[in-house]
Amino acid sequence: MHRIALDYTPALKQTGGIGRYVRELTDALATVDRSNAYRLFAAGSKIAELPVLPGKNFSWRSTRVSSKWLARLWHRAGIPLPIETFTGSVDLYHATDFVLPPARSGTRTLLTVHDLSFVRVPSAASPPLKAYLDAVVPPSVAAADRILADSAATKADLIELYQTPANKITVLYSGVNPRFRRVDDADALLSMRRKYGLSNTRYLLSVGTVQPRKNYSRVVEALSALRHAGHDLHYVIAGGSGWLEDELGATIERTGTGQYVHMLGLVDDVDLPALYSGARMLAMVSLYEGFGLPVLEAMACGTPVITSNLSSLPEVGGSAALLVDPHDSEAIRDAILRLEMDGATRMQLIEAGYQQAEEFSWVRAARQLKSIYDEILEV
Repeated sequence: MHRIALDYTPALKQTGGIGRYVRELTDALATVDRSNAYRLFAAGSKIAELPVLPGKNFSWRSTRVSSKWLARLWHRAGIPLPIETFTGSVDLYHATDFVLPPARSGTRTLLTVHDLSFVRVPSAASPPLKAYLDAVVPPSVAAADRILADSAATKADLIELYQTPANKITVLYSGVNPRFRRVDDADALLSMRRKYGLSNTRYLLSVGTVQPRKNYSRVVEALSALRHAGHDLHYVIAGGSGWLEDELGATIERTGTGQYVHMLGLVDDVDLPALYSGARMLAMVSLYEGFGLPVLEAMACGTPVITSNLSSLPEVGGSAALLVDPHDSEAIRDAILRLEMDGATRMQLIEAGYQQAEEFSWVRAARQLKSIYDEILEV
């Protein structure tokens, strides 16, 4: 039995994709590994406020010190306070969110790098955050014994941008929770529509934090062109506030689409399957993604997908999605129109989407992760 510490802080503090990644992967890990002893590290948390542990071989290790203050101590002040101060002595520490803290010399380390969007698309992060990531991620990548990348595209970025040895990086794909499935119940769909003010609305959907990297403004431009051509479509965006969201507001005002664009903010996870199922299509035409989980969630709910031909998205969507140049609002418009007008293509993508989503499982990811832990600890 080995002692493995895993940074669970993103699962508790982040509502976006990284938080979900850590929650889902940890829950699945509890179903495939009952032998190793796991210590879930929770920064800025009280033990009494933490959720129920996923398995008997899991325990909490928390500190009231926030992750922001720990980052200041470790990376700004350069204080070499080892992570084992909080986790206790462990054989392996898994940093799940880009940055590796100091660890004792005998502790093996694994670092998850979800993407390098802050390098590829500088507007993906605020200037202070980008400066911080530029300063701490490269040395973290260099120091870690092994790296997990969310996709082959991220692995390629690590090799190109940081000159990371390829044999140090393993691609670990995310999965789709089984709760993402087609919702056909009329009452459930009506309840969701009433809750979010979408009654009798034909809508295309995007899911993700509002920020320029998500490219929502070009979808709004495509929507404007389609509405001027007589197509009765609305645009629903489910995602919290992010960086430089005023750009989207300016585009909505310029195109006069305010009454047709519905900004839902953060949506309850329990409502997402119905929200996907009620959509005519998902538009995830980001300028960069480390993975792109909404693509698979939409497919699992029987919703056809339009996505970008850049970064990881062709890898995730495969042949089950329409791929477009995200910089071309006319290409986005044409893809939306195709899914609206071409029933055969629509049905083909829906069926292919179900099959594509089945290829991605959190349990499969957890089994792979356990094998990676074993490999690291055997060295």
